Amino acid sequence: MPEGGSPELLDTKLDIHDQRQFELKLNYQPSGTDPESEYLVETYLFVPRALNITAETWPREDFYGDLHNYVRLKVPVLAFGEILGGAHSPLVHLEERRMLGLMGPESELVYDAKMLSCVFRGALRRFALQMQQRCPQLVRGDPGLSAEDLLKLARHTVEQTREVLQRYRSCIATLQSKYALSPRAQASLRLVDEYLSLTVEQDFRRVVVDMGCMPHTPEFDALRKELMQHVIADEGYRIQHNLTSVISPTSDNEEYSHRLSFLKKFCMNILFLHVQRGSPRKKWEEVLFAVAAGCSMAFALGVALFAQSRYPQASFNFFIIAVMGYMLKDRIKEGLRRLAALYAGKFLYERNTRIMDPVTRDEIGLCREKIDYDRAVKVPDDISAIRAHDDLVTASQGELAETVIRYRKRITLNSEMLPRMGGGIVSGVADIIRLNVHQLLHDMDDPEHAIDYIDLGDYSVEKVKAIKSYRVDVAFRFAVDDGRHKQTALRVVRLILDRNGIKRMIEIGASDTMKPVVSAAA
Repeated sequence: MPEGGSPELLDTKLDIHDQRQFELKLNYQPSGTDPESEYLVETYLFVPRALNITAETWPREDFYGDLHNYVRLKVPVLAFGEILGGAHSPLVHLEERRMLGLMGPESELVYDAKMLSCVFRGALRRFALQMQQRCPQLVRGDPGLSAEDLLKLARHTVEQTREVLQRYRSCIATLQSKYALSPRAQASLRLVDEYLSLTVEQDFRRVVVDMGCMPHTPEFDALRKELMQHVIADEGYRIQHNLTSVISPTSDNEEYSHRLSFLKKFCMNILFLHVQRGSPRKKWEEVLFAVAAGCSMAFALGVALFAQSRYPQASFNFFIIAVMGYMLKDRIKEGLRRLAALYAGKFLYERNTRIMDPVTRDEIGLCREKIDYDRAVKVPDDISAIRAHDDLVTASQGELAETVIRYRKRITLNSEMLPRMGGGIVSGVADIIRLNVHQLLHDMDDPEHAIDYIDLGDYSVEKVKAIKSYRVDVAFRFAVDDGRHKQTALRVVRLILDRNGIKRMIEIGASDTMKPVVSAAA
């Protein structure tokens, strides 16, 4: 899926994660002009009523259970030149420890190694993306791009990659021989080394694949050979060190996939932030329920005092009035509880999540979440206008019933805290939201059925296959309040599903960029 948003304040990326989940990745990058930056993300799900999705069949608790959220620091953006010589480079920090003897705690040593793997991976991915974009442009003959520029970029990247690997391996070899590192620290440094090697292999293989559209000239064939020689050299390095993360064309490569997945999580876990969830709505609901109970008790007590003042306590009239007072008291209590719950659901968020630095436990931000169903949801006119792109949707709105679910997420970030984290190279927070759609699949028909087809030549009848699928529209509204900067954006996509899961995702409409909100004061 295409990307949208503003790279300065909010960047969004939407894609299918697997057959049962779609993923929204948000990059919050405060400008720093205000102590706090606020981001509001509203997600609207338009579900056909035939799928039997209601507040009872997919209640809030189950919805939150199907919602997976990961909050981490945005991967710092460093070019290869900055990795090799920048003041904030983790590689430079490691070499300073080696040369100056500033060992420090082992945790800081491992932290620098892991941070190096993160920025190295980011730099290689940007190189691979550049090659993916520029190779077809060169084939088309787009102006401003020459084969020499492409070859220079690739060979310069190969040289810098080799230098990063050589310097890191030399550095950790010296540190391990100079200091008595614990077995855990030594294992961590070796795992980072393995992940750096696998990162090179993955991205260089990807570049060679993307060069498939390039002509087989001596220059480009030499570049392909150079990239693959680097891949083979790193494979040999891992084999030499008895590592099993090597692709084999004759096996299922289960061990390779497992180690690659584990190493990615192991190296990038330093970016993930600590979260602490709470439910302030329940506390306020208990207070409102107590007020409802007090009001109903006051009514019942007033009725009892009135009856006592008019009739003797042992009389039948007193008995009847007291019983009726209790009956009304019970109904008043339940009615007030419903009103209190309705009020709480309308104005109070259901979940609060404190986002904290995993090391210092300083609070970086606060996330509040809320889910509403049907009548509690007012669909904005601009989202309805984007959905009405054809007659099917235009005519069905208001006639064919659908369930509307709104998931609202409000994030407040402390803009002054971010620059102090990650050695001063962190500029933002990445928020990854995955929603499992398995609940939508329960009442779907079989995905395949047969229909009659008549051949016009001999009028013979045969059966042909037809696919049964369902459409669920998902709309997103993004709003940013960053002090002097206020922006909004919309995006609407359609999920095509069958009983097996998500078949594909298509974009219906979007605002191309975050649009500034002009205030009255402006």
